[in-house]
Amino acid sequence: MDEQTRERSRPARRRVVIVGAGMAGVQTAVVLREQSFTGTVTLIGAEPHQPYDRPPLSKAVLLGKAEDSAFDVDFEALGVELRLGLEVTGVRPLDHELDTATGPVPYDVLVVATGAEPMRLPGAEGVPGVHLLRTLDDAERLRPVLARQHDIVVVGAGWIGAEFATAAREAGCAVTVVEAAGRPLAGALPAEVAAPMAAWYADSGASLRTHARVERIEPGVVVLDDGSRLPAGAVVVGIGARPATAWLTGSGIELGAQREVVADDHLRTSVPDVYAVGDCASFPSRRYGERLLVHHWDNALQGPRTVAANIIGETPAAYDPVPYFWSEQFGRFVQYAGHHARADATIWRGDPTGPAWSVCWLRESRLVAVLAVGRPRDLAQGRKLIEAGAPMNPDLLSDPSRPLKSATA
Repeated sequence: MDEQTRERSRPARRRVVIVGAGMAGVQTAVVLREQSFTGTVTLIGAEPHQPYDRPPLSKAVLLGKAEDSAFDVDFEALGVELRLGLEVTGVRPLDHELDTATGPVPYDVLVVATGAEPMRLPGAEGVPGVHLLRTLDDAERLRPVLARQHDIVVVGAGWIGAEFATAAREAGCAVTVVEAAGRPLAGALPAEVAAPMAAWYADSGASLRTHARVERIEPGVVVLDDGSRLPAGAVVVGIGARPATAWLTGSGIELGAQREVVADDHLRTSVPDVYAVGDCASFPSRRYGERLLVHHWDNALQGPRTVAANIIGETPAAYDPVPYFWSEQFGRFVQYAGHHARADATIWRGDPTGPAWSVCWLRESRLVAVLAVGRPRDLAQGRKLIEAGAPMNPDLLSDPSRPLKSATA
């Protein structure tokens, strides 16, 4: 090995460039420094704002209880170069260079952490009063809308739709939520589990219209496919998100069916020296026997440790987390851990019409997922049981007065 090659192979001298300044990107930079990486670290963000956390956007920031949600990270002290307001338009892996509006950016190691972008409602682009809620700018545009207590139509009864409807009701707005499916959270939970949540809307004073599709949006009006016309001082679209990976087209980096980066169990992509982490990447889960694409905050928090270990030269364990997320909606704290898609049994704990209940999913008697509404202890204990792969006793599990951890077989 000649001296030049030897220098490039030393992790401490490498240039790491992270594209995406959300939780996954910021956490990757922070963990690299925590693990004594001494090479250069550059964090590129498309938005001009100081890197910020997204969950508060639909809560404190939206309601004016906080001005922003910037991460409490001293990037200068960490020796992390921030390049904000810079859009990356492409990557050339053979050259180890990124393409940007200000010219090429070289890297030795690239981390793709560009997250997900909201799906847009066809035909709604350019219509006055139509909003998304994904960025700090989105939240700032919506804050005065809530303050003026407009009639608001929310398109989509998923997690973000429910959280925005919650904030809008708290602000005193009249809210109608339009959902094409027959229930809220149709893409996330089975029908029998999501069905009780429909009553939460009416309890909060919001109107939920299911089996309802938007035909078109006119200024001040949402027209449904049955001819109904809903008054709308503002429309908020929350119909899902998809990986923000258009800039990788033609790079040779493998993308999956949902246009996500296909990573391996160490979050490496299909090309050398490129990793992917957070909402933009899927990974194979041995625990669940399938590839997972997890669009939640905890995945963006945990994955960077695997990426950093690889960059530093350690041999990390395979990345195989128990997915976890939470949502605050209509006065309820909802938590979910695991992945229930291949479960063969569903166990209820408590009355789903009450304020606190949970659902456990089993596969071959082992706990694979738990949903907890107002029962944080069930969630905390359930998550540990999923990680341990412990066999459960269904009869004991169905008793809501019994701690989850004492319901093992």
